[in-house]
Amino acid sequence: METDKQKNARQDLDEAALFFHKYPTPGKLEIQATKPLGNQRDLALAYSPGVAAPCLAIQDDPATAADYTARANLVGVISNGTAVLGLGNIGPLASKPVMEGKAVLFKKFAGIDVFDIEIDAPEIDQMVGTIAALEPTFGGINLEDIKAPECFEVEERLKARMSIPVFHDDQHGTAIIVAAAVINGLELAGKKLTDVKIVTSGAGAAAIACLNLLVSLGARVENIWVTDRFGVAYEGRVDEMDRWKAPYVKDTPARALADVIGGADVFLGLSAAGVLSPDLLKEMAAKPLVLALANPKPEIMPEVARQARPDAMICTGRSDYPNQVNNVLCFPYIFRGALDCGARAINEEMKMAAVRAIAALAREEPSDVAARAYAEETPTFGPDFLIPSPFDPRLILRIAPAVARAACESGVASRPIEDFDAYVDKLNRFVFRSGLVMKPVFSIAKGAQGKRVIYADGEDERVLRAAQVVLEEGIAEPILIGRPQVIDVRLKRYGLRIRPGVDFELVNPEDDPRYRAYVDLLIDLMGRRGVTQEAARLMVRGNPTVIASLALKRGDADAMICGLEGRFERHLRNVTLIVGRRPSLRDRDLSTLSMLITQRGVVFLTDTYVTVDPTADEIAQMTVLAAEEIRRFGIEPKAALLSLSDFGSRDAPSALKMRQAGEILRRIAPDLEFDGEMHADTAVSEALRQRVYPHSRLKGEANLLVFPNLDAANITLTALKQMMDALHVGPILLGTEKPAHILTPSVTSRGVVNMTALAIAEGAHRSQETEPA
Repeated sequence: METDKQKNARQDLDEAALFFHKYPTPGKLEIQATKPLGNQRDLALAYSPGVAAPCLAIQDDPATAADYTARANLVGVISNGTAVLGLGNIGPLASKPVMEGKAVLFKKFAGIDVFDIEIDAPEIDQMVGTIAALEPTFGGINLEDIKAPECFEVEERLKARMSIPVFHDDQHGTAIIVAAAVINGLELAGKKLTDVKIVTSGAGAAAIACLNLLVSLGARVENIWVTDRFGVAYEGRVDEMDRWKAPYVKDTPARALADVIGGADVFLGLSAAGVLSPDLLKEMAAKPLVLALANPKPEIMPEVARQARPDAMICTGRSDYPNQVNNVLCFPYIFRGALDCGARAINEEMKMAAVRAIAALAREEPSDVAARAYAEETPTFGPDFLIPSPFDPRLILRIAPAVARAACESGVASRPIEDFDAYVDKLNRFVFRSGLVMKPVFSIAKGAQGKRVIYADGEDERVLRAAQVVLEEGIAEPILIGRPQVIDVRLKRYGLRIRPGVDFELVNPEDDPRYRAYVDLLIDLMGRRGVTQEAARLMVRGNPTVIASLALKRGDADAMICGLEGRFERHLRNVTLIVGRRPSLRDRDLSTLSMLITQRGVVFLTDTYVTVDPTADEIAQMTVLAAEEIRRFGIEPKAALLSLSDFGSRDAPSALKMRQAGEILRRIAPDLEFDGEMHADTAVSEALRQRVYPHSRLKGEANLLVFPNLDAANITLTALKQMMDALHVGPILLGTEKPAHILTPSVTSRGVVNMTALAIAEGAHRSQETEPA
């Protein structure tokens, strides 16, 4: 019985879901144009008369549809609403929210566009005819929520008629995740798939697909026992029997689940709540694997199963227990791989490749993004972690290439992928939007062998995860500041394999042999700035940024990263006074450069964090430093000096300052492409700039925006970051004597890795500058 508390919680969730779907715009999807439609020429290219050219090209060669249309990245999610999400036969219209949800998952996890199509077609012939006629529109078809056994027939006939992938996710998505869990569960139990006894409760579409895939992977049909609401599938049974269950029929007197569960190694439940009792579970073999996947209440609750069999490994379909069998783990990435190689089908080889990729990923250390999906200790491979988190960003990097490779090797790829390293790199850029623009920086950092980076916030989870990535990718040798006992506990909690003294150097602020040398150096640097001996001792014991700065100054590290906790200004003061400025800056302030990676490209902004009201000379100097940094990304800087004045339209003090900064730049950086003062819209639109001032030195779109003061820069940065869902790389501190960067508390683990690579690349560049010719 549902308690009042449960009833109230369900009602609250229902109300929230209705509001979520209705506001601010009904539904969860919209269509956006990918080409500009801002003038008559755009319209002529997009529609009449220009559109005739791609139409005729496709008529001559149908394969070019992948070049000139969205078809190669477009999937149809199609349902007749006969078996919806535990709601049953609610009809096509009522199924639309679910199909829209599926579309959102495709886009979110794999960048695949979707049209959800709900068809009023309860009969098999009608469904097959309707869907097959849609082949010219889509690169693939995802069948959804169609009841059994009709779903088997529909998929089988569509596969025979269509030359694009047809995938019934309720069958094969579930089967792929189940198979991955089985592979890993049996490995932990020390058992072989060819030897184990498998018993099912439920014989619908998903159950039969699971069994078929397990057989493809090596399970033996004679070891598989199928049961459903009519009991065991035995020879002579007539109730709810069909040709898809036939391979698993047994000549046996057994009639019920209780008659066949004894000695079973794997229980696969896709049926109803409470089917597997504790007494039946006790009859299973040692270290049994229980996949109790009925929703919302499984065949046996995990806590009940553990009480009956402490050695059991348990998977459910619920997100509030470990080992959730969730189809989102695979279907976006299977289609990603299939679409990218132009697969004509999703065959057994591709499904098996997905199984093996998922199983292998669960045995890797969890990523920082996956870890944030868990409230407490990050799980690692074991009985409670047989399958990865649905939020692990590495899923696409493992599954899509495996599926594409299997498609190519099995002969169903119409556009075989020739360079899988390049393909993985492309997928990596989808996972980490910083991938493309950061690639040259990572390349330089990896080439600078033996460089050491010291992290002030060594106990922070983001730094610990970043340190492992930095080591694995060969970017740098990490040095972490932190208490050994804290770091040991956190490395274990987060499932990281790096160890202090083995993989990285640890600076213990409470007991480091360099303590006295660091105190003496701090007094030398800051003794005339009010720092007493006692204060110096306290700072070297208790301020990690001070310790990191002293290590960098002394040459114990080649770069430093700090700022994950505390105010930017406090860190800046210590870095400025200890690490110092470049000789060329003399008494000028340092400055920062921020990079925003948006859907429309990359833009740099300066100065976003340091100087409140820079002089014209300081603006010119920070622009030169910013341009130098931008070139490290393999990008040629195009700077715009921004103002409320547009090429002399106003003579406000800030406009005069930017005009003067331009004059200084012409003198000290004659080769830099820049112009100003100008409006921001003039900076990013060459067409507008041509109308305002056709003789501008700046060509194309500016990629470096230089602001007259800190207010303008920081407000623009934070507004653009939120409004454009942009990825922020930085702040990149410019002008220090040695590479030192002060991050912000909102930085992610990947952001720490990015800034580490930047710091190391900067150090390598400076080393080249100082080497004798």
